[in-house]
Amino acid sequence: MENDTVRTGTTGTGREVAAADTGRDFIRDIVQSDLEAGRVQSVVTRFPPEPNGFLHLGHAKSICLNFGVAQDFGGRCHLRFDDTNPVKEEQAFIDAIQRDVHWLGFDWGMHLHHASDYFEQLYEWAEHLIGTGKAYVDDTPPEAMRAQRGTLTEPGQNSPFRTRSIDENLDLFRRMRAGEFPNGARVLRAKIDMASGNMNLRDPVLYRILHATHPRTGDAWCIYPTYDFAHGQSDAIEGITHSVCTLEFEDHRPLYDWFIENLPVPSRPHQYEFARLNLTYTVLSKRHLTRLVREGHVSGWDDPRMPTLAGIRRRGVPAAALREFVRRVGVARAYSVVDVAMLDSAVRDTLNPVAERRMAVLRPLKLIIENYPEGQTEKLTAMNHPDNPDAGSREITFGRELYVEQEDFMENPPKKFFRLSPGREVRLRWGYFVTCREIVKDTNGTVVALRCTYDPASKGGNSPDGRKVQATLHWVAAADAVQAEVRLYSHLFNRPDPGADGDALDDLNPQSLDVLTGCLVEPALQCARIGEAVQFERNGYFAADPDTRPDRLVFNRTVGLRDTWAKVQARP
Repeated sequence: MENDTVRTGTTGTGREVAAADTGRDFIRDIVQSDLEAGRVQSVVTRFPPEPNGFLHLGHAKSICLNFGVAQDFGGRCHLRFDDTNPVKEEQAFIDAIQRDVHWLGFDWGMHLHHASDYFEQLYEWAEHLIGTGKAYVDDTPPEAMRAQRGTLTEPGQNSPFRTRSIDENLDLFRRMRAGEFPNGARVLRAKIDMASGNMNLRDPVLYRILHATHPRTGDAWCIYPTYDFAHGQSDAIEGITHSVCTLEFEDHRPLYDWFIENLPVPSRPHQYEFARLNLTYTVLSKRHLTRLVREGHVSGWDDPRMPTLAGIRRRGVPAAALREFVRRVGVARAYSVVDVAMLDSAVRDTLNPVAERRMAVLRPLKLIIENYPEGQTEKLTAMNHPDNPDAGSREITFGRELYVEQEDFMENPPKKFFRLSPGREVRLRWGYFVTCREIVKDTNGTVVALRCTYDPASKGGNSPDGRKVQATLHWVAAADAVQAEVRLYSHLFNRPDPGADGDALDDLNPQSLDVLTGCLVEPALQCARIGEAVQFERNGYFAADPDTRPDRLVFNRTVGLRDTWAKVQARP
């Protein structure tokens, strides 16, 4: 697939702007205001994923926003891994995240960072909080600690260990680092306000004991900072000016600010929140996505049914389509749910002008042209793209025996069915006019072949006498058609709001994958590049899957075409 990095240009003010029109939103308005008022001299953003899974569509929105804002205003965006939980993190996830960000079209340049880069500095700042009486080591068991935090309507209770002396806290914390205590025995907490109306300020945990090997630091550490403690301070170390995150972190902002105010950090970043992406028939919870993989409901993180960037890429969706989808969704603070049809529309609109056309018959029905000479074939010219002559053409084989789609024939058609039926004439794409003369059935009464005649004067699908036909069918020639497996993907969930009545995985769609074997495609598709979508005429957009081998063609449906006949059938 492509790696079409978004290009930047320069305005008359000297600031870089994205080549495509990215529009305006409240985040960009804030950045513009900060620059004009001199509150910041240059813009530095960051995308801070946790390496505990693959990136998904929600991350794509954040990536496009953070990297896009930096590009719009001539700044820079860092890729920083929030690698503070070695129990769930893997190098494979780190590699996949970098690959996905690059595929989406963005580059962090020299600014690839990890929270683990700052473990020593974070530890020193934790000791600083202890030394100023603003942090303490707590031995309270986890369940009791949760009970002591109180509720939204009741204040929390001070831990009995809250009054430990500075010296005792420093001694215990250093022994925690030295590995003297088992997992869960002690934590380091900030000393803020157990009666605060904001639960995040009720003495939050800063460090916990985890005897686990870290992907980057190995066994150098057995205590690890929490996200809340590591995130803002990492921002400050890197000089982030606009720390943009989703709305669920809005209540964490006072804690973010408390750390900045109470630590000798080198800069004072600010946090801003926007609404996360919510999509119908889709779950974007990392917890649920991990379950889908681990419990075998999908083939892996890159299963084309998954809303991961790897799955979407494998399905044949180009990065440009995903960026266009994010642009259409926009950036706002209000919670909303986006119809998945908007994603499909962006994919179609992106692929239609560029995807080359090919013919493929998914459910073959033999068509025999009785008045075409036996043993003879000819070459016809087919355009690779009907609206783009520069895309060139290819030769396709025509002969006495062809294959068309089973659904393109009805023995007793309704009034508005214009495809093949007894006595009906249709056009074969790039070929000839043919008329159905006879139906061949097997002993079970199943239609297995159609005997037809053709008009030799209609070569190229042109009417020699001005007569009109109302349908054009795609086809492949029996002489050189190539067998293929085609995988048709539908929504992974069978309701628009998975999990609304309980466990989201209870709403899995058992028909989310339909594997068709014995499909027939034209020979040109043997050269299809893995992951690059082409249009199977009248069937939709498809991409060659990585499972493809020289002796085995496998295609995934990227997105279907609009089915006008389905709309006709649905009419009363």
